[in-house]
Amino acid sequence: MKIYLLMLKWIKPFWKVLVIGLLSSLLFVAFNSASVWLTASFVNVIFPREHQQVILEKSTVNNIHKRIDLNSRIKAYTNRILIRENPTESLKMLCIVIFTMFVLKNIFFYLKNISFGYVQLKMITNVRNQLYEHLHNLSLSYFDRKKGGELMSITLNDVSAMRRAFTVSFDKLIVEPINILTMVTLMFIISWRLAILAVIILPVTGLLISKIGQSIRRKSVRTSRKIAGITAILNETIRGIRVVKAFAMETFEKRRFFNETRKYFNLTFRRRRLRAISTPVNEIFSVLIGVILLWLGGHQVLSGTGLEAEDFIRFIILLFAILTPIKSLNTVNVDLQEGIASATRVFSILNEKPEIIEKDNAIELTGFNSEIIYDHVGFRYNEHDGYVLRDINLELKKGEIVAIVGHSGAGKSTLVDLLPRFYDVTNGRITIDDIDIRDVTLASLRSLMGIVTQQTILFNDTIFNNIAYGMSDAGPETVVRAAEAANAHEFIVDFPDQYETVIGDQGSRLSGGQAQRIAIARALLKNPPILILDEATSSLDTESEQKVQSAIDRLMKDRTVFVIAHRLATIQSAGKILVLDKGRLVEQGTHQELYELGGIYRNLYDIQFNLNGQTNHANLQERELA
Repeated sequence: MKIYLLMLKWIKPFWKVLVIGLLSSLLFVAFNSASVWLTASFVNVIFPREHQQVILEKSTVNNIHKRIDLNSRIKAYTNRILIRENPTESLKMLCIVIFTMFVLKNIFFYLKNISFGYVQLKMITNVRNQLYEHLHNLSLSYFDRKKGGELMSITLNDVSAMRRAFTVSFDKLIVEPINILTMVTLMFIISWRLAILAVIILPVTGLLISKIGQSIRRKSVRTSRKIAGITAILNETIRGIRVVKAFAMETFEKRRFFNETRKYFNLTFRRRRLRAISTPVNEIFSVLIGVILLWLGGHQVLSGTGLEAEDFIRFIILLFAILTPIKSLNTVNVDLQEGIASATRVFSILNEKPEIIEKDNAIELTGFNSEIIYDHVGFRYNEHDGYVLRDINLELKKGEIVAIVGHSGAGKSTLVDLLPRFYDVTNGRITIDDIDIRDVTLASLRSLMGIVTQQTILFNDTIFNNIAYGMSDAGPETVVRAAEAANAHEFIVDFPDQYETVIGDQGSRLSGGQAQRIAIARALLKNPPILILDEATSSLDTESEQKVQSAIDRLMKDRTVFVIAHRLATIQSAGKILVLDKGRLVEQGTHQELYELGGIYRNLYDIQFNLNGQTNHANLQERELA
């Protein structure tokens, strides 16, 4: 029920179009029922002339108002419209009226479909847009918990399943019940005894179809999860195709993928069997009802104790006409169950609350003037996990360069991720110019920062647009200057399309060093006062590293910089080096101070450079100076 209420909220902006659709639906049902009723009037039209005269006499206005039976009154009005002195004229009138009814019915059928189709497509478009927007509002911790393939599957496959389900079923849920109600009413008018019998038997079919629909919904949920797993494997193997080939794991990955598709086939085929059986079951029960009523009503006509032949024909026509909307509602139920299963997964994302919330009275940071302070900062990803960072105290002056080192898992990346509020501190606070970063707008906070990471993120777009990402007003000259400063201009102009070169998915047409220099150019163009470098050169070869390091040195000039370094040789000039160990800040100082301290930093340095004592360290320094 909650899902339906949410749908109504999305439909509300289009209520005017919806009203047009509802009115068109009512008129469609009215003309459809009228055409069904009129079809049985051919019995009167083909009567001999003397019988037509009797009918006309019995259909006078006075006689109509004397009658109590509603069926007789409706037939009398119908006869006054159709029956003429000349049988040919009566037949002509019947053809004209039936044709008119069908034309009007189909005009309103078109208006109904266009109106509901517009509302359905707009609603689903809004769902997809809201889902995408909500994903951007969620914290990084949510993406840490979820697989990328699953989120892609929900955004693409499940939203599409919702569209298919609700596009097919939305108007039918309105039109077909009205259609059925109208025809059942006419059946009661003709013979309430036979109509009651039909109404008693019909729910048995409905109950059976409902059980089938519930089973389909359960299988649809499992199928959606399975297709998400397939999408995840596909996404992983395509992105990691080099690793797959390098380790000769093609057979393993194929086996893993085939295993998932086999499970998907089994689930989908069981669901398909249920869908396939629902229609025959519905039709068999419906025809059984028709056969029973045909026998009972026909017996009354033959014995002369009940219905007239015209009434019985009309009742049978209505009975078999009502099977179509009933069958349609049966398929609606099946489609809805699948749609609800997909909608449940979509709303599982929409119902997620963002962990990083901007205050209503958040202020704008207009710049960075003095210092960044980590004040007794502690952090854990959730209340069930241990602390990743513990009681961190750090002060960084404007223009200062601080390097962060430590063993893998020490909390280096987490420490810098707290500054742009990718995560919020669990304890303590972080301030910029004595302002708690939780009191400022996210946009103004992040506008002060440029980030270059080891994993370069580029988009399947032109080099120009990748460099100008986030700077929509950047002109060609400023983009070229940023590329030159990043040592990227030289290889860019070697491409036939130069800055208009499309670099492929994840920058696949670029080498690692080239991609990194594009990322540095992007950061240079933004010209942020605060820079975060997260092991930006650790995955590069020596030549590429030299070019990237040169670009980084230029990028760091006159900025406040956090450097996470794996290669300690690149950070010896840092004004301050922080050493993290198991989430704690255990050492800080210059390279010389930390080396002489003889702690964790010295151990890391000696291991990396195969040094065993102070003498070797001194010799290394002499060689570097030389």
